[in-house]
Amino acid sequence: MSDEFARIFSDVATQMAAVAKSSYVVEVAQAGDLLYAAFVSGHTLYAFGNGGSAADALHVTAELVGRFSAERRPLPAVALSANEALLTAWSNDHSFDDVFARQIEALGKPGDVALGISTSGASANVVRALQAARARGLKTIALTGARGRHLAGSVDLLLAVPLESTPRVQEVHVVTYHAICAALDARLLQANLG
Repeated sequence: MSDEFARIFSDVATQMAAVAKSSYVVEVAQAGDLLYAAFVSGHTLYAFGNGGSAADALHVTAELVGRFSAERRPLPAVALSANEALLTAWSNDHSFDDVFARQIEALGKPGDVALGISTSGASANVVRALQAARARGLKTIALTGARGRHLAGSVDLLLAVPLESTPRVQEVHVVTYHAICAALDARLLQANLG
């Protein structure tokens, strides 16, 4: 039984090492730059996704508003999946496909950042929210797996993990936003903005 667990950990390590050697790391650094510029100019991050990706949106916004690894000022970040009343009311009365776009229309301002998380890149409500964000002048980032590459022309920055397996993509997503949070902490503190 422990051999199977060891195999899984070994597979994760192999996949992470391959991602670390890919151009994906450069794209993650670009996302860090985009978010840094937004935060220092007083803008807000809106993150959203479904299922595990909704949990990731909650996780990354908690790290930014609270703290990641260093004490610094809170950063304005909102997970759009956190308002259960709106999610259920809008989905029941209108459409689940527009539940995040509706919130972007209500809250988003030019210069803010919309982070849509979808391992497939095909979640209708994530895609529509990114479209609504772009139309309103927000910067847009899609965090996907390899199958989400079709979004490249639809967002300002596409972070498409170069893997197909949904569990491995989700694991890289966690490392992605942890890396971004660590870089933001360091840059804000170095610039005495923390």
